Amino acid sequence: MRAVLHYADKQTALYMNTPTTHLKTSPCPCGSAKPYENCCGRYLDHGESAVTAEQLMRSRYTAYTLKREDYLLATWHPDTRPATLELTGQPAQQWLGLTVKRHEQTASDQAIVEFVARYKINGRAHRLHEISRFVRKDGQWLYVDGDILRE
Repeated sequence: MRAVLHYADKQTALYMNTPTTHLKTSPCPCGSAKPYENCCGRYLDHGESAVTAEQLMRSRYTAYTLKREDYLLATWHPDTRPATLELTGQPAQQWLGLTVKRHEQTASDQAIVEFVARYKINGRAHRLHEISRFVRKDGQWLYVDGDILRE
């Protein structure tokens, strides 16, 4: 059972006894080579706000690998956020890696991040190449939307 503490001002939550417990000293799934706890765990488990759009994007990738729908929705801009992602009802995805190709601050409160996420579904490899848009609202970076690039 998870204990949940909500921070209404940041729309984030702290989780205790989550599946991320074993990740504390493991390399972070985002590919940074840092331990999870010193990287995306700061955002997913400890409620810190990402300082850059790239940090938010990396933490969101990690949230997908951990099926942390709560975090994904909390860091999604309310104007474009879906009601649910239903990650647990989707076919099993095996996330293989993330490559950040570009992070560009386009204005003081706007940024884009281009990335490639690799994954497998039912043994078949896929690549998601996206240019994501982010805005900073009340000091917190939020994912707005993205353009998927076909290769």
